[in-house]
Amino acid sequence: MTALSATAQPSPETGDRLLDHEVAEGFVRGDEQCLTAAYRRWGGLVHALAARTLGDPREAEDVSQQVFLAAWRGRAGYRPERGAFPGWLVGITRRKIADALTERTRRLDLVTAAGAALPPPDEPVQGPEAVLDRLIVTGELARLPRPQREVLAMAFYGDLTQTQIAERTGMPLGTVKSHTRRGLHRMRHRFAAAAPATDPAGAGYA
Repeated sequence: MTALSATAQPSPETGDRLLDHEVAEGFVRGDEQCLTAAYRRWGGLVHALAARTLGDPREAEDVSQQVFLAAWRGRAGYRPERGAFPGWLVGITRRKIADALTERTRRLDLVTAAGAALPPPDEPVQGPEAVLDRLIVTGELARLPRPQREVLAMAFYGDLTQTQIAERTGMPLGTVKSHTRRGLHRMRHRFAAAAPATDPAGAGYA
C-alpha cells in the first residue's frame, strides 16, 4: 500500500476517534484524512481477503491498493442505505480479486503461447522470464510487421490485456486478437526455420 501509505497520516484525534459512519461520510465528501483512516481501519480486512484467495502477499498488497484507489475514485457511488461501508469495500475487493485472477490466467496463457513458438531448448527453461528473455535475445519480435510487433510488445512488456490494447490503440478487439495470433504464428515458423536440421549422413556417428 505504498502510494496510500505515503500520503499524510491522520492524527489520532482526527482519524482514530471517528465512528465508522463518520469515516464513511468524510470519505464520500472527499476528505483525504478519512481515506487514510479508512485504510487504517479496514485495510487489514481487504488484504486478508485478497491474500487468502490469491495466496501471494505481494499481489494481495497490490490488490489492496487498487481497492482503496477504486473506492476513492468511485466514492460518489457509495449508498449507505444499501449497506455498511466495510461491506461496500468487500464488494470492490471481490471484483479486484477476480480481475487479478483473470490477469494471472492471461499472463500464463500468453507465456504458454510464446513458449509454443520456441523450439525445444538444449536446457530446460526455468520460468516465464526465461521464455521472454529468449524472445528479447533473438530479436524476433523486432522483425515482425509493425502492427503485430506493437500489439505483442504491449502484451509482453506493457503487461496489457487484449482489451486494454484495443482501448489504447483504438483497434477493434478482433483486430488485436488477429495481430497477436499472426505474430505468434510468424515467430513459431521463424524459430522452426532457425532450428538446426538433423544431418542424415551423420546419423549413427559420434
